[in-house]
Amino acid sequence: MLEKIDGIIIKTQDYGETHKLVTIFSKKIGKFTALARGAKKTKSRMAAVTQPFIQAQFFVYVNTGLSTIQQGEIIDSFRAIREDIIKTAYAAYITELTDKLLDSNVTDPPLYEQFHQTLTWISKNEDAEIPVIMYELKLYEKAGFAPTVDRCANCGNPNYPFAFSIAEGGMLCQRCRHLDADAVGLSDSLAKLFRLFSTVGLERIGSISIKPENKQVLRQILNAYYDRYGGFYLKSRKFLEQLDRLK
Repeated sequence: MLEKIDGIIIKTQDYGETHKLVTIFSKKIGKFTALARGAKKTKSRMAAVTQPFIQAQFFVYVNTGLSTIQQGEIIDSFRAIREDIIKTAYAAYITELTDKLLDSNVTDPPLYEQFHQTLTWISKNEDAEIPVIMYELKLYEKAGFAPTVDRCANCGNPNYPFAFSIAEGGMLCQRCRHLDADAVGLSDSLAKLFRLFSTVGLERIGSISIKPENKQVLRQILNAYYDRYGGFYLKSRKFLEQLDRLK
């Protein structure tokens, strides 16, 4: 069946001498992979529309096996991302994470909207760390291993202060903190940000101003949390970490 599907390319790989396999995250049918015939040919009309980060309207023969892209029309090329190595690194990170953690053919329009809004933010703004963290937390929820950030992961106590425990899978209250000597103590404001970022959509956030040291704490916690529960090596994260060391 030929379907008209709006989506964003999150992965491409060569297939034979002239074709590509393209993984697309769409609102309509979720994540899926399709064959783009002739997409490796430089003069092919398919070549421009099958690049990473491209948002396009695709006409796809959807099959139970491998689907085939018949044609496509670019909606947004996210050119600003392609022309900036830092923006490219962040976009590569969230696209790789999306590809690794989402099952195929599972529709999730709200998550797709957050993914699209995060790419748009990366394209239009210089500082993308917090929007990326917000998307990560929602993606972890979809993947089934989100941390508990609105109450104590052990006893359910909703009262501050909290510490974040990798081993216990989220926040620990003062009574339960003894369960993990390595739990990271959080200020009330930082603990509240964790809750906010996991539940609120990017569209509800205006300007985002957080101290650099607090961003670093959030990043270190999420990296350690993913390393314990995520299960997939992320090449793009290693590149981001290399760029951070060069700043």
